[in-house]
Amino acid sequence: MLSVQDTNTPVTFSPELLSKFADVVSRYPEGKQKSALLPILHLVQAEFGWVSAPAMDKVAEYLSIQPIEVYEVASFYTMYFLKPQGKYMLEVCRTGPCEIVGATPIMEHIEKTLGVKEGDVTPDGLFSWRGVECLAACGYGPVLQIGPEYTFYENLTTESVDKLISDLKGKANN
Repeated sequence: MLSVQDTNTPVTFSPELLSKFADVVSRYPEGKQKSALLPILHLVQAEFGWVSAPAMDKVAEYLSIQPIEVYEVASFYTMYFLKPQGKYMLEVCRTGPCEIVGATPIMEHIEKTLGVKEGDVTPDGLFSWRGVECLAACGYGPVLQIGPEYTFYENLTTESVDKLISDLKGKANN
């Protein structure tokens, strides 16, 4: 994974990653390789942990499209991280039903516990967090999902959040 300081480092895709790209592109009709853009961006993010501008340029080159076409897509979808993230991304639902039952205090607790603002990375590189739109569990709020596995947690309390963070720290240290 690239470190936080390496945001403009040139990117080289491994032969294995390029093979995965070729497999994805082969699923689409000739001349429609741009259709492979979203799954290829997922592969890049899985490989590097985020999608840097140099990586987007290389994707554009691979697909024979303009870099701006990649930037537009990557910046539109919130599932693509345009800056380095922690190993674990805590995404807290912040829409109406979760807000009514305590999403904001949960986000404030996460910020205080991790010591980083929304979108930042903890010094140990383990955690990032952000508020997101509906996670489709309105009756179980507040809720969060933790990537990269996107494990889902419901009926959050500050105590359950503390346990999740502790468990993830333990998992990372094993």
